[in-house]
Amino acid sequence: MDELVKTVTEKAGINPEQAQKAVNTVMEFIKNKIPGVGDKLKELLAGGGGEGGSEGVIDKIRKKVGI
Repeated sequence: MDELVKTVTEKAGINPEQAQKAVNTVMEFIKNKIPGVGDKLKELLAGGGGEGGSEGVIDKIRKKVGI
């Protein structure tokens, strides 16, 4: 999740504390709207494995959103 906070800090031009709040807010929103996806996303951003490993999933997400 630190990588996401760093990216938000750089792209939004805000300090790390503000970026952390923004990331936490978005994660909470996703978790409330789509519980299973929110938990899995949090696990992936924390570097946890999963079926097929987190590297493959994260790479697919990056390609999909263009980062």
